[in-house]
Amino acid sequence: MLVLGIETTCDETAAAVVERQADGQAKILSNVVRSQTDEHARFGGVVPEIAARAHVDLLDGIVASAMKEAGVGYGQLSAVAAAAGPGLIGGVIVGLTTAKAIAMVHDTPLIAVNHLEAHALTPRLTCALAFPYCLFLASGGHTQIVAVVGVGEYVRLGTTVDDAMGEAFDKVAKMLSLPYPGGPEVERAAAGGDPTRFAFPRPMLGRADANFSLSGLKTAVRNEASRLEPLEPQDISDLCASFQAAVLDSTADRLTVGLKLFEERFGTPRALVAAGGVAANHAIRSALQDVAAKAQTTLIIPPPALCTDNGAMIAWAGAERMALGLIDTMEAPPRARWLLDANAKAPAGHANSRAGY
Repeated sequence: MLVLGIETTCDETAAAVVERQADGQAKILSNVVRSQTDEHARFGGVVPEIAARAHVDLLDGIVASAMKEAGVGYGQLSAVAAAAGPGLIGGVIVGLTTAKAIAMVHDTPLIAVNHLEAHALTPRLTCALAFPYCLFLASGGHTQIVAVVGVGEYVRLGTTVDDAMGEAFDKVAKMLSLPYPGGPEVERAAAGGDPTRFAFPRPMLGRADANFSLSGLKTAVRNEASRLEPLEPQDISDLCASFQAAVLDSTADRLTVGLKLFEERFGTPRALVAAGGVAANHAIRSALQDVAAKAQTTLIIPPPALCTDNGAMIAWAGAERMALGLIDTMEAPPRARWLLDANAKAPAGHANSRAGY
């Protein structure tokens, strides 16, 4: 089974060809990603209209590159898969419309993939992980703990009630005048800082649910930064280190609860899986390793190129769905919001339009 995957939900324009072999194993034949970081850097964040226009300009060439690198023709494809949401609607429309055009011209099945499902199934692409397992998805737009029970079977155990984790890192970087993207800059500054200098709150610590909250922590950083103005370089490092330490403590606590909730409903998870750009943070990786060890399970983090948005994960999710006969029609809609767990509800006060609701 050969599947072309297209990803345009935010500021990466990506396409890939993935082969799903008869035994269920995967082979990535190509995975082309063009980041728009430079286009958005001067604005300190992703500008939806600029992102959508860039997808229009770039996508045809990236799809062609992915097909050429894979060494296959459109007539050899078993399906065309595209991320149909959740995400920035302009970009989603570009990717899904392109996939529909390719599917129509070459009479190829179309698969509209939930971007979150693609992240959830990535460990099955990299190491053929068996169900069920627990996913911690943390990026600029998403922060969720999800029980991955099977293809199309997901139970959300926890989510953010306000900011996504990557978004909080980016906003802290912006208020401290660090370059965009902010997550790596905060981590870099934190390496030279004192994590005990500022007593920042640990949101949601000790609660019975597995939800996250980051807006109060972000506000605490802003208040301290305002009090210290003008900021010296060491102040910035200490603020970043103290902020990151609070995130680590909160994450460990929330995941510990999430894993307990998982075990109560589904038994011991085969692994704790981390995905999303935040999983590239070395301090967070270390904290996740500790959580997994205490829960007596394995931590699996896909390679960085497959943690962030990419076409291979979309192609693989499409292949997994096609293997079960889950094909979509040309009426499949683009969605700014799309629940991964159809029975879940947004927590009270949730306002993040990119978090999958």
